[in-house]
Amino acid sequence: MATTHRATAARRPWGVAPTGLLLLGAIYCLFPVLWVLIAATKSPGELFTTSTLAFGTGFADNVTQLFAYRDGVFWLWAANTLLYAGGGALLSTAVSAISGYALAKFRFPGRNLIFKLLIGGILVPAVVLAIPQYLLFSKVGLADTYWAVLLPQILHPYSIYLARIYATAAIPDSLLEAGRIDGATEWRLMYRVAVPLMVPGMVTIFLFQFVAIWNNFLLPFIMLGDDGKFPLTVGLYTLLAAGANQPSLYNLILTGALLSIVPLIALFLTMQRYWKTDLSSGAVK
Repeated sequence: MATTHRATAARRPWGVAPTGLLLLGAIYCLFPVLWVLIAATKSPGELFTTSTLAFGTGFADNVTQLFAYRDGVFWLWAANTLLYAGGGALLSTAVSAISGYALAKFRFPGRNLIFKLLIGGILVPAVVLAIPQYLLFSKVGLADTYWAVLLPQILHPYSIYLARIYATAAIPDSLLEAGRIDGATEWRLMYRVAVPLMVPGMVTIFLFQFVAIWNNFLLPFIMLGDDGKFPLTVGLYTLLAAGANQPSLYNLILTGALLSIVPLIALFLTMQRYWKTDLSSGAVK
């Protein structure tokens, strides 16, 4: 027994330090969410007078006022966000899967150059591209439209890189060759063989893109001028700006921020279970 304990200690020279660091990181990340949860329960009178971590009694009133604000504009912002995040993530996942599969399983001139350009694209911050994209969309008359937010999200270098790496590891070349010998076309091979094996990677790409687009602020802030097309991030920002003259709006902002987190948590929990299931089923296949 003592020998086993010493062997375990030898394998873990740092003891509980890594676990402690992970716990500190978790607290650092989750504390703002806890603060928003608590602050959203407070009435306007309680927000600045009660203790930071003390729950309030005004959550129901805050939700009612938020939903009634400007004839329910919060629901419009939520629908816009769902359109941008859901549509953009689906299109980006499809484009990334096809591109990654092509880069992984086909040999053609310029393939390595394209892949290197994608790697370089990953290093370019999205902030740098926002203004040039706005100028381009203005030239073609797409500024202040839904397309101005959707189109830039479709081509995502990191998602293509991830799809390429996953396709290389998950799709055996021998399986594709067997399909070609049997007379299957390339499109049929991709649809019937490659896509089912790539589902776990595609779910991961969809989740990353959905969360990134849902939380995106700068691009819609630059592209859109009509508040009827705003996503939640920009819509809540306008409430924050108005809160300088109307402090009662702060409660609505906090409640809206809390409600905007709920779909992301639900999506992550749902997709994580589906992701794990697909990984195990793909291993069996």
